[in-house]
Amino acid sequence: MKYRSLSVVLAATVLLLNSGLSLAVGTKTDAPQPAATKAGVGPSNAKSKVGVKHKHAARIKLVDINSATKDELKKLPGISDAEADKIIAGRPFGSKTALALDNIIPMPAYEKLKGLIVCKMTKKDIDKIMANDKQKNAKDMAQAKPQNKKK
Repeated sequence: MKYRSLSVVLAATVLLLNSGLSLAVGTKTDAPQPAATKAGVGPSNAKSKVGVKHKHAARIKLVDINSATKDELKKLPGISDAEADKIIAGRPFGSKTALALDNIIPMPAYEKLKGLIVCKMTKKDIDKIMANDKQKNAKDMAQAKPQNKKK
């Protein structure tokens, strides 16, 4: 009987601690709570403002540079018609940094975009990139081949 009551007390303690921890985690916010100086200004209002801020950040739709249409690309900051055409012509990209490294767009424009774009690749894209790299390597090897000089 003594062990049974001890196990019930331990189980109840564990449940209370878990519920207390889940409440503490659920009410934790990123910003420090401001002191309530006016009526109606308190932790609940501050918490709701923080929640709204996070909801807007989650609504940003990332644009895939390997499949986006010209209109979707033009909606990005710093992308003109000409740059959208360059992006479409240069597809597929292995990474989003290729936009800046291959001089498709200027580095300052890429810095503005890098949080708004992704580079999703399909197997077909990977195969095309591999074939292009293989052709480029073969061409480089042919140019690097020493010429036979006549003596």
